[in-house]
Amino acid sequence: MSFPRYPKYKKSNTPWIDIVPKSWGVIQAKRGIEVLTDFTANGSFASLADNVEYKSSGYARLIRMTDLRHQLEREGVWVDEEAYRYLRKSALYGGELLMASVGSVGLVYLMPTVKYPATLAPNMYLLKTNRWIYERYFYWFLLSVGGQDQISQAATVTAQPKLNKDNVRSLVLPLPSEAEQSKVAAFLDYETARIDALVEQQQRLIELLKEKRQVVISHAVTKGLDPDVAMKDSGVEWLGEVPAHWEIKPLRYLGECQNGINIGAEAFGSGFPFVSYGDVYKNEVLPTNPKGLVQSSAQDREKYSIKKGDVLFTRTSETVEEIGFSSTCFQDIPSATFAGFLIRFRPVEEVLSPNFSRYFFGNQRLREFFVKEMEIVTRASLGQDLLKRMSVPTPPVEEQIRIAQYLDAKTQKNDSLLDQAHAAIKLLAERRSALISVAVTGKIDVRGWQPPAGPSAATEATQMEAV
Repeated sequence: MSFPRYPKYKKSNTPWIDIVPKSWGVIQAKRGIEVLTDFTANGSFASLADNVEYKSSGYARLIRMTDLRHQLEREGVWVDEEAYRYLRKSALYGGELLMASVGSVGLVYLMPTVKYPATLAPNMYLLKTNRWIYERYFYWFLLSVGGQDQISQAATVTAQPKLNKDNVRSLVLPLPSEAEQSKVAAFLDYETARIDALVEQQQRLIELLKEKRQVVISHAVTKGLDPDVAMKDSGVEWLGEVPAHWEIKPLRYLGECQNGINIGAEAFGSGFPFVSYGDVYKNEVLPTNPKGLVQSSAQDREKYSIKKGDVLFTRTSETVEEIGFSSTCFQDIPSATFAGFLIRFRPVEEVLSPNFSRYFFGNQRLREFFVKEMEIVTRASLGQDLLKRMSVPTPPVEEQIRIAQYLDAKTQKNDSLLDQAHAAIKLLAERRSALISVAVTGKIDVRGWQPPAGPSAATEATQMEAV
């Protein structure tokens, strides 16, 4: 896809934009902002605390950045009708430009039209523009490289990034005519929708590939590779039937469990290798060179050691979704210790092949068992008692090795397709960002652009993918 350039350009005289079309201007955002307000415009902190109570349901929804990130599809925070009226200065009706002012500065959304009353949450700005700037054009500029760079540099950083109102008013943007702003916005609405539809397809493909991967693994580690082998009832609901010659044993009879080290924050940053929660949560195979360092004693390094064949489990988190992930160690990590939020299972020798352990303990059905059985109070937690009573099918070690080799081949092909899908999403994101930036700065001339007649952007993207 190629677009013409404008006939003539001029220097913008701003570090954020090199050149703009000769007919365009360059202005500070304050010239085109009519309303710039936030949650605190409705009253003092004390008054807000007295008049606004957050609820799980109510008359009006409090619109937060996290809600917009998830397309308002998750459970929200609500206020009653009296509080909504009190918050009238930041009421939302649809179409308003919303910016993060604290934390995730750079996030920008257009408020969708919803069927319920809505009002602005804290840590956000609500913007409305005057006749100088078309709101949708301003939205796309803020998402451009030049817009994001200005926001990033303007934000003050203490505990977390913060953007004040003067920072917003001082943003510099190119200013085409009103008609051109509208055309640029329409062009980007259409073209980014096409890209977003392709991204969504790749995301669906990723989910399907992940599901297929889990199905293949679950079947192999619980049923084996021989479709004609005699089967027996395992006596375990989530396992079902297993090959008749396999043994089924609770984990407690296959090795020992050990919770990780608990040590003060002052001990971290130097010393000996330290395996963190993140090392386990993100990796089926434990990294051999963990990035963490800790000042551990010789006794600690003996008690909390990491050796080939060990399996580490995530044992506690805010949510059940992060519990029960495992990572298998394929070689000793000398002098290493591991975090207190982890449990180490060390099998007795010649019982479990490390590669079979990798696949069995990473089995999604096993995590579903953990989630079903664990007790949740304030934090989700996987205790040693639950882990030790988990039933583990143990084929002969030679068969474990064959199963793992089969899964290596199967998952390698699957993982290659996953890598391709992730790479495609990255390229589409880069293309989207580049398209926004060249359009809002006039590097391409879209004045003559018209949306193609026929299918919608999403339908067209589907057809493009099929081709």
